[in-house]
Parts: sequence; structure tokens; C-alpha cells
Amino acid sequence: MRPVNKIIIHCSATPEGRDYTVAQIRDWHVKGNGWKDIGYHFVIYRDGTVHAGRDINQIGAHTTGQNTGSIGICYVGGLAADGKTPKDTRTDAQKKALRALVDRLCQQYGINRRQVYGHNEFAAKACPCFDVKKEFRV
Repeated sequence: MRPVNKIIIHCSATPEGRDYTVAQIRDWHVKGNGWKDIGYHFVIYRDGTVHAGRDINQIGAHTTGQNTGSIGICYVGGLAADGKTPKDTRTDAQKKALRALVDRLCQQYGINRRQVYGHNEFAAKACPCFDVKKEFRV
């Protein structure tokens, strides 16, 4: 097992109300970026189901300079229906699933809640389009 000390939360930057799969995101990352796999370790669908992405024992490709020692979680959504405007589009099911997944991973890896971040804390992006610090590090 690789050492893990933080969790970084992302959105898929896709329009609200539309479903996307791990396979589609993997395709974007492999074909569009030339990566060997999907960048995230977990993807949360709009119905709240949690799906495995990149193997948890492999370093992710989700946050420049922060991939070693981190777990990347992505929820499907993050843009308004126009496909351009950042927006917290998480469904209630996604919020509940994200909370449960973060809790489980923090316990499993001994991660302090202060080590749960949004992608926007490491890059000039809106992603994940909600205040991770307010929701998870309080």
C-alpha cells in the first residue's frame, strides 16, 4: 500500500443534470491527455453510487504537484446547464455519498479532516465548485 496523507475533491466539469460514467471520464483522460488511466481514484455518480477509478494503490493524475500521497475523488457535475458556469450541482445523494466516502477513507488511512481539500486550493480553478474547507474541515 502506498502512503496517503490527503484527499482532494474534484468535479467532472460537466453540465448539471447529465450522467457520465467512469469509462467516459477515463476516455477523456487517456485520449485527451495521454494519461495511462483515469486520473481519479473514485467517481461519484449523480445517483450517489461510488465507482472505482484508478487503482487506489497507484498514484493519481488529478492535481499537479499533489498526486503523490493523495486520493482523488470526483463527483459528476460542477457546471450549470449552460456547460460553462461553475456551480455546485451535487445531488443530495452525491453529498451523502461523498461524506461517507471521505469519512471511510480518513479512517482507513488515518487522514486528519484538515487534510481534505478542494482542487481549487492547489490550482486557479473553480473545481469542485463548493467550499470543501467549510464542509469537511470544520
